[in-house]
Amino acid sequence: MHIQFTVEDRDPSTATGPIQVGWFLTEEKASILYEPPYRMRSQSQTKHAKSASRCPAVLQLESRYFVVNCPFDFHLRFSRDAQGKPSIVNVLGEQSPVRTNKLRELITLVNENEWRTPQVPILQLKLPYCFIADEVVYITQLEAFGYYRKHPLPGTIFGGRFPIHIWPRPLMWAFEWYDTSKDLILKRGEPLFYCQFDGYDPSRTVKLIQAEKTPELMHYMDQISGVVNYVNQTFSLFCEIEKVRPKKLLKIDK
Repeated sequence: MHIQFTVEDRDPSTATGPIQVGWFLTEEKASILYEPPYRMRSQSQTKHAKSASRCPAVLQLESRYFVVNCPFDFHLRFSRDAQGKPSIVNVLGEQSPVRTNKLRELITLVNENEWRTPQVPILQLKLPYCFIADEVVYITQLEAFGYYRKHPLPGTIFGGRFPIHIWPRPLMWAFEWYDTSKDLILKRGEPLFYCQFDGYDPSRTVKLIQAEKTPELMHYMDQISGVVNYVNQTFSLFCEIEKVRPKKLLKIDK
């Protein structure tokens, strides 16, 4: 589908300089727990000139990924009750740093009839991270493939890709739990997922900026929020959404 994007008057194919991507938290509640996204950087134990961490191709790849860390400690177990209804068990119980009532607000087990594969549950972790841009930019959310986990996850991230210049929405971490015989353990401060940003010109770098939650931006987000609950194929609405989009979404938070 071709999108008529009119925010930038200049020809996007001739734009120069870094692509500016704004980020903000949609909620201020407990915001101190949510670390700012940061550029991916591999760790090297050597200063050798031929070290893999100094390879231009490696540096080019890593410069295009931004990391979002896990804000909480979780130790979860998949279970079914006597009637076969699926549920999530907080293994830490009273020792859990996250209260049970708050865990229910953060973690959602998708309805079984919506799982992509039978017997493979889909879990969603609600997050307040949101990204915006004032030129054509797509975000891709994917697994933190460059991070070694002492306890491998018993499944895979359920990633996605969408245009943040038209469709600003808070991200969530979605997970397909393939091996339900193993617990899901997430640690606060460890990479949860990566974000990749793509514009017209792949040679342009990306500059991540903390954005201001202007009244125009928040009103626009209110207009498009919850649409997925009422229609299928929400990308088909982009042409209509463009008509109500403010001229500028990104204002730098000073």
